[in-house]
This record gives sequence, structure tokens and C-alpha cells, in this order.
Amino acid sequence: MDNIEASKLSRSTKKSNVLALGGLGRIPPQAIELEEAVLGALLIDRDALSKVIDILSSESFYVEGHQKIFDAITQLFGDSDPIDILTVSQRLKKEGELNNIGGEAKLIGLSTRVSSSAHIEFHSRIVVQKHIQRELIRISHNMIEQAYDETNDVLELLDSAEQNLFNISQGNLKKNYEGSFELVKQALQKIEDISKKEGLSGVPSGFKGLDRVTAGWQKSDLIIIASRPGMGKTALSLSMARNIAIDHNIPIGVFSLEMSSVQLITRLISSETGIGAEKLRKGNLEPIEWQQLSSKVKKLEDAPIYIDDTPGLSIFDLRAKCRRLVAQHKVQVIIIDYLQLMTAGVNKSNGNREQEISTISRSLKSIAKELEIPVIALSQLSRAVETRGGSKRPLLSDLRESGAIEQDADIVSFIFRPEYYQIHEWDDDGTPCDGQAELIIAKHRNGSLEKIRLRFEGSMAKFSDLEDINGSTNPAVYESRMNAAAGDDLGQGIDPNSNDDPF
Repeated sequence: MDNIEASKLSRSTKKSNVLALGGLGRIPPQAIELEEAVLGALLIDRDALSKVIDILSSESFYVEGHQKIFDAITQLFGDSDPIDILTVSQRLKKEGELNNIGGEAKLIGLSTRVSSSAHIEFHSRIVVQKHIQRELIRISHNMIEQAYDETNDVLELLDSAEQNLFNISQGNLKKNYEGSFELVKQALQKIEDISKKEGLSGVPSGFKGLDRVTAGWQKSDLIIIASRPGMGKTALSLSMARNIAIDHNIPIGVFSLEMSSVQLITRLISSETGIGAEKLRKGNLEPIEWQQLSSKVKKLEDAPIYIDDTPGLSIFDLRAKCRRLVAQHKVQVIIIDYLQLMTAGVNKSNGNREQEISTISRSLKSIAKELEIPVIALSQLSRAVETRGGSKRPLLSDLRESGAIEQDADIVSFIFRPEYYQIHEWDDDGTPCDGQAELIIAKHRNGSLEKIRLRFEGSMAKFSDLEDINGSTNPAVYESRMNAAAGDDLGQGIDPNSNDDPF
């Protein structure tokens, strides 16, 4: 490299050096010779760009002039124009950048760096790795500077740091194209996997009627499950968590803002062993029940369920915790119990709870999209349900504190138990409804709206499919079978004016 070209290189990289060094006094990671080799290969072989278009971006290059050359090459490629020294030179001249990169002499010099594009993919990956190192240095330096600024919100600062690191890990070293042979194999494997899940494309809830409507909880979806206190929000979410983790061995994260993790596990133990929660709380077990407890709790011990009971969790903390759960434990579903107990973070509410709930709702949808997992959030309903006549089935307008919940959610469902209101027959068919619940899908962005009846066992705070031994969902058949069952203590009606939420 002659003195003139070295001088131009120094000028073109001066700005990058200042930003990347961050005052640390060291040269940032770089591979200038490989950058030149990659650009040279692109200049002598038009097809070479197809090999690295999904690997490189202009930001991958350390030298500013190299970034401009790569931009010109990709613009020509996008316009289906020839790529060679003359066309790239003309494009740079048109943009007023030819002299800034060192003129045509620079392009000629690059084209002589390599004799073929045989190793361009390998060289490109090294260039990208150096870029990742520089990004890590830049982010670290910026975070140090912001951390010294006392006016910054520390929760926002933490969220920003994790977001930047997550973007680096997800946005670099992209996959290559794959041939149809491999793609067909992958497609067939996916179809086979779906067939084993009875046609489900998402995470199964474990409730047949619900999975039939939703095809499983879908990636990036925000699902709201709402009800009045005492209807069974927590019980339903734990029943789903049990089905997902134990029956399907799918890792799941549960954030409980109301109950402790030990209380939740005790409920799961009750559900799994069939021993009433009241007995477990008192420890008043028969010898056979101790054996049952010992034998059946093993499945729960091995289940990939991760519970966080941090009270007053902020949306910033939640986002950070969810990222770690996905990265460390491959969690595929997040459950939050419940939305109204969350906070938007320090200095975010400004006394307006409705705006804060709107922020939380939007953030939950953002987390679902970012991590590509379903997020299930439980929510309270307003007292308008209690004052309304008729069947008292909830409506979308009953969602408490914010219409943004309805807007942001992909699925909104309500839990309705007539027994809660001392009603003992279903209003639409007149069949007995004691020990039953209805899951009302009131909004479904990608599917139909339906009502799904479930069995509810109050003594164990457990939901299950409402079926007879032949798989029938006939409520009358179910009621007859339930009457014949001895000692099954179903949940009784609860004072609708109570604020307590035992389920």
C-alpha cells in the first residue's frame, strides 16, 4: 500500500476509529485485507454476491470507503445491472463518492487482490465476526457512559443493554440458502411433527376443544385470559402449564405477581396427585395419600416449569427475564399472572393507570414478537359484569382499565362459571352446569369465536376436558357421570362482590 492510498485509508477510517475506540486507546478489531479480498471478488465475479448477500451488510466493513463500495455493488445487483470496475465506478461517481473512496485506482487495486471468488464466504464470515466484536465494544462503551449519567432511568438502561446484545446475537451470522432436497426433508419432518400433535401448529394447551379452535398457541401471539376474581384464572393457567410441561415436555415460564412460587407448586402437586389443596395445606394425609404423593410428584419434579414470583414486576424486568429464559432454558411459552399487578417502570405512570396498562399491553405484544413465543397474560374484568342482567357472560368492553388490551391481543378469552353466580343450569341448553366452566373466545385474530366447556374441580383448583369415557362433550352425560363419582368435591359459588381471587 503506497503512501497516498494509506493517507486516504487513514482519512476514511478516522471517524470509525474515534467511535469504536471510545477513548480506550486500542485499535478496534478489523480485517482490512479480508475486506479488500471480499470486495475484489465481488468486482471480478458477479455471482459472488449471491453467496454472501445474506451474510454481509455495509456496516460489516470497518473502512468507510469499503462500505460505500459495497453499497454501490448491492445497488447494481438490485437493479439487475452488470457488476464490474466500470459500472461500480460510474455508480460511485453518480453518488459523488468516487473520489472519497480513492478513485478508480482504488477499484482497480481491489480487483487485483484475488484471482477468484472461491473463498469469499469464508472471508466474509471473518469480516462479520470483526464487526460483531466492534459492536460489542461500542455498546459496552455507550453503556458505561450512560451508567455514569444519574438522570438515566436504570431500568430503561438495563433494557436497552439487553436489547442491543440480543439484536447482535440474533441479527448476525445469517443462514445460507438451502437446496430443495434439504428443504423438502424439513417440510416433511414438520408435517410429521404436526400430525403427532393432532394437527397442531402451535404449542398445545392440553384442552382438546381449545386446541381445535386455535391449533395451539401460536408464536408471537399475545393471549389474554380474563375473568372476575374467583372464576379460576390462576387455576386455568396452571392447568395449561402442567399440560404443556408434563404431557408435551415443552419448557414454560410462569410469572406470578400475586402468589408465591411455593403456593403455585402446591397447587400443581394437588392437581397432579389428586389430593385436595386443603389437605396439602394442613398436611393431614392418609398413609395411602403419602404414597400417592411420593409416586406422582416425580413427574412434576422433572417438568420444565420455571416460576418467578417477583412482586410488582416492571415490564423492563419482565422483558429481561423472558430473554434469559428463552436463551438459557429454551422456554416456548410465557404466562403472566396477572397483568394489572405489573408496572410500566419508574416514572412511567404519571398518575394515569389507563396509559400505564396500555404501555404494558403493547410491551407484552412486543415481547411475544421479539422472542417469537406465545405470551399468555391473565387479566381482571371490571365490576360491570356483576351489574349486568342476563347470563353475566363477560364482554370485551369489560376488560379492566384499558381498551388497549383488546387492541393489542391476538386472542381474548373469558372464563365463565355459572356456579359462581349460584346458577345451576346452562342458559342455552338447560343442562346442569355445576362443576363446569365455559372458556369464551371473544376475539380471535386468526380464527373463529367459540365457547368451550371445561370441567372444573374446585378442591384441586384444576381445569380439564369435559368428556365422558367415549369422548363425548354432552353436559348431561358428564353430569350423570359426575353424580356417580364418590367424594369429588367441586368448587362452590363464591361471593361475586369479593375482591379475593382464590383461584
